[in-house]
Amino acid sequence: MKPLKPILFTFILFVLAEICSSWGFFAHQKINRLAVFTLPKGMIGFYKKQIDYLTEHAVDPDKRRYADSLEAPRHYLDADHYGLHPFDSIPKKWTDAVAKFGKDSLEAYGMVPWVIERNYYALVKAFKERDSLKILHYSADLGHYVGDAHVPLHTTENYNGQQSNQVGIHGFWESRLPELFSTEYDFIVGKAQYIEHPLNKAWEIVQTANGYKDSVLLIEARLNREFPKDRKYGFSQRNGKVERNYSEAYARAYHEALKGMVERQMRSSILDIGSYWYSAWVDAGQPTLKNLVKIEPTEVEKKRTQKEELEFNKGTMKGRGE
Repeated sequence: MKPLKPILFTFILFVLAEICSSWGFFAHQKINRLAVFTLPKGMIGFYKKQIDYLTEHAVDPDKRRYADSLEAPRHYLDADHYGLHPFDSIPKKWTDAVAKFGKDSLEAYGMVPWVIERNYYALVKAFKERDSLKILHYSADLGHYVGDAHVPLHTTENYNGQQSNQVGIHGFWESRLPELFSTEYDFIVGKAQYIEHPLNKAWEIVQTANGYKDSVLLIEARLNREFPKDRKYGFSQRNGKVERNYSEAYARAYHEALKGMVERQMRSSILDIGSYWYSAWVDAGQPTLKNLVKIEPTEVEKKRTQKEELEFNKGTMKGRGE
């Protein structure tokens, strides 16, 4: 009998790959890239010239999770921790929420709406200062956090199906499905719209995503009961490695049962990211984006970036995995 260790090791790698991403690098990069095309005249020229930067750096916040243990809760909100009616219970403003629940509790159960707000006003400031590097940095980061807020499993304590015997569903929904089926999606989403209240919009996004959470879990659980067990998984080559993954047949069945949910959330992410970028520019007074100031990062900032890249390459995530 052949030893099982190589198979077990491959499976562990598969599970780790599935739980350690948010929307997946592929989807985050595609979403940020397509958000550029929602922008109006006065913005789109600058953003199109920098589209490769915005695409590549769409995943920077995920990389920071390998260097900073406080990064993880910036990507989610465990709404169900706050009871049956969490969106009535959680104060919308950060200071009010801290007063009610305490900073440590908020950091433990997620902060994504407030992180969106914080990055939004950092982008407004960057536009006012006409600082090209900071405009790009905060645009890329803001895009990531807004994208994460659209993912249903970023709104629950059962974020990877660990409470319902569905470990791996997080990456299945937000990585495997977009990678397989996004070529079938309609990504013409219209033009960016001004957001009157950035924080309220962030809460609206999270609440909408949370409304899909039960369907994400229950539909997969039902499919798992009905689908032939010997066809649920397969092996595929990824980045030069053979990995065990959900089979294309199982993924197709799940994708169809979700009735367009992944496409809707990707489309909404694209439009909302473009709208946040546009609104920050408007709130900054619509500065010209030609001949911008290029303020080089400080030595401290450079060292922090180098550390983040080094820790990411080591491959050990700090804090909660997704």
